[in-house]
Amino acid sequence: MNFTEITKKSFNTVADYILGNLQAGEEANVNLHAEESVFIRFNGNKVRQNTTVEQRTLSLLLQKDGKTASFSFSITGDETEDKKRADQWLAEARKECALLPEDPYQVPLKNNGVSDSTFKGALLSEESVVAAITAPAAGVDLAGLYCAGPLISANKNSKGQSHWFATENFFMDYSLYLGEKAVKSVYAGTHWNQKEFEANLAQSKNQLSLMDRPKKTLAPGAYRTYLAPGAVAEMASMFSWGALSFSAYKQGNSALQKLADKEKSLSSLFSVRENFAMGLTHRFNGLGELAPETLNVIQKGQLQSFMTSTRSAKEYSVEANGADGGEYPRAMEILPGSLKEQDILKELGTGLYLSNLHYLNWSDRMNARITGMTRYACFWVENGEIVAPIADLRFDESLYDCLGENLLAVTDFQAVDPMVSTYESRAFGGKKVPGMLIKDFKFTL
Repeated sequence: MNFTEITKKSFNTVADYILGNLQAGEEANVNLHAEESVFIRFNGNKVRQNTTVEQRTLSLLLQKDGKTASFSFSITGDETEDKKRADQWLAEARKECALLPEDPYQVPLKNNGVSDSTFKGALLSEESVVAAITAPAAGVDLAGLYCAGPLISANKNSKGQSHWFATENFFMDYSLYLGEKAVKSVYAGTHWNQKEFEANLAQSKNQLSLMDRPKKTLAPGAYRTYLAPGAVAEMASMFSWGALSFSAYKQGNSALQKLADKEKSLSSLFSVRENFAMGLTHRFNGLGELAPETLNVIQKGQLQSFMTSTRSAKEYSVEANGADGGEYPRAMEILPGSLKEQDILKELGTGLYLSNLHYLNWSDRMNARITGMTRYACFWVENGEIVAPIADLRFDESLYDCLGENLLAVTDFQAVDPMVSTYESRAFGGKKVPGMLIKDFKFTL
């Protein structure tokens, strides 16, 4: 059996063992996050580090007498050892429940159904990875991280609920350097296509050649600006920082408070939805609740839905919509518009072409104002022609302006921005976003 098959057998065994050993008055929810990953780090277009990670982490939530205790521990695939660990942590959870106060917003567990999805990818063999990446990058200074392998999430609870999601995917998150100048890109998916990777790399090489021109320093001010999908993805990440959380809204901390209260509006060109049909992550959340396959969040500039967890639903007497406890988008898609790729520079005319942004943060949360820096391949454009790379700029801009009346056009194509986080474990999810043409994007330094 392969890793996925072994893990499914192990999870079912230990989860059923825990649920079968609950005492009267106890309910339990069991989650699994597992991966078998290859990590190869490149520097100077050579392998700098390589390793493999195999891990299966079980999260146990025990409810008893209105109290909730949670623990996480690793399972090994050895049935005897895993049952021993389950006994230990179930006993610890019982001890903690005895000490805790009652949880007034505890969500009673229920059966949210059964799902079982396994997606097999076409990944590079470990023997072929290095040549597939370094050969087409010959002659350039490539640095980056390749990561690939099976990634699994599963859930069971004491009410009979059962969910399983397994996929095989990869990402190559890389930069090309020319001295202190660099361009950045990512190639990701479930089926490695060498021609697609080489096309991605060729586009980065072309941008790098443009970076070799003398740098242009711009004065602070407002400029007509094109945000490529990579830059839009960074900006869209701010929606996960409490902006779309219903709990944050009720507590007065949502950056989109004024949008929800109809004091502000966004452009009719701007629409956001949760779209699990993209296949970037599973629909079930940590409690095994199924989110709708698609959920309109912002439609033509008007807020339609916050991310609402069952816990918030109970606290504020509203309907939940399958959001996880953190109430952030897990499968965000910004819908495309009509601006064609070949028309971007012409429509930009004279202004800034920004490939990437970074160091974003709220500078005035209540007015949805964000600050951040330009990064990597960012250019000054005159009369529809790229003239020069720019010296780094800091922007400070309200979403109500750049995604409001100043949003001129949205591209008719989108790019997937996958989650490349590997802290503690590989992450599911990502975003699908277009590019955007904006007038009077404000730079302060």
